[in-house]
This record gives sequence, structure tokens and C-alpha cells, in this order.
Amino acid sequence: MQRLTLATVVAVAVFATGCATNDPNQRAKTGAAIGAVAGAVLGHQIHDKNGRFAGAAIGALTAAAVGNYMDKQQRQLEQQLAAERQNNDVRLVRIDEETLKLELDSESTFDVNSASVRADFERSLSKVSAVISEYGQTAVHVVGHTDSTGSSSYNQKLSEKRASSVGAHLASGGVLRDRMRLSGRGENLPVADNSTSRGRSANRRVEIYIKPIVEGREHHAFRSPV
Repeated sequence: MQRLTLATVVAVAVFATGCATNDPNQRAKTGAAIGAVAGAVLGHQIHDKNGRFAGAAIGALTAAAVGNYMDKQQRQLEQQLAAERQNNDVRLVRIDEETLKLELDSESTFDVNSASVRADFERSLSKVSAVISEYGQTAVHVVGHTDSTGSSSYNQKLSEKRASSVGAHLASGGVLRDRMRLSGRGENLPVADNSTSRGRSANRRVEIYIKPIVEGREHHAFRSPV
């Protein structure tokens, strides 16, 4: 088993994004690229002999079974997280037939500038892990995000630590680590305006993406959704 070094993939990311030196969004693009490849180093283990993603051995669904499988998982998550969804602590979105997204509200999940999951939110994560562990033919991507307050390097590290913290709680609840890919995107993918307190609050979030492992294209499940 072998890992790519972080230095190698970061160098590739910087080179790939460094061509457009006059781009006003260069900082964000470079940071996003580095975050993406850092996530690959954290999660995508390559086997020397066949080059497959390590998670491909978990098991796969037939293409015809995917819709029903994800429908059932969505209904169970909706049922188990009814209180959290009502309080807006967790938002559940069906992105497409094959992708579910859980967005964890940062105010509920973490204290300010902390990567430790709040004690009163641990039960909610236990509910999430209980459902996800039942549906073993899926890959689970945990992605951390921050607002733009502070330096980009600090925000990148904080987003990675928060993703790792959530991933650790899912693992403790029975989700196999081989199914998970953990990464941070720092401040680079905002969903709201960072110039307002409400916008910054929305941008501080952890997202959990659930993707089916489909027979014949298993590696697609382990590609980062963002």
C-alpha cells in the first residue's frame, strides 16, 4: 500500500492553477486545488498491483438498484434526524439520484475556532452514523469549510481538522474508515456573502456527501463531490 506525498500533489495543484497570474480569484482557486489534493492524500489509497481505490472492495450495487437504495437511505435519515432538521442543525439535500448531502450547522457542531464536536451534538452524529453504517455500499465524503476570517492557511487547517473530527465520530459509530474520504476546502467555496455575520455563519459548515458504489464504476463513488 502506498500514498502519494502531500508535497507532490500540492506542487501539481499550484502549478496547474498558477498559469493565470492575473486572475483576481487566483488565491481561491489555488486554495481549492490544494484542498482537493489534500483530501486525496487523506483518503485515496492506491494499491500497487491494480491501481484501484481501496474502497472498491467494500461492495457494489447494480446500476438498476441505486435509486431505490438511495431513496431508502434518504427516508431513514429524514426520519432519524427529524428534530435536527426542524432546528436547522442539519440540512438534508438530495442533489441527484446518486448523491445525498448532509450539511451540519457549524454553530451547532463546533465552538468558535474549535475542531472538537460539541458534546450536545454527539448524539446527532450518532444518529447519522447509525444510518450510514447500515448502507455499506456507499462512499462517505466529509468536507470542512470556513468563512474568510483569518488567514487562508489557518482556515484550510481548521476545515481539515473539523472534517477529521466528524469523520472520527462517524467511525466510532460504526462507519468503516475505508468508506470515508476526509478533506477541507478552507474559505474557498463560500455559499454566502462573507461580508455579513449571517453569511459567515452559513459558510462555516461541514458537509457529508453519500454516494453509491456502483458496479463497474466503483471509483466514481470515491471522487470528491466538490
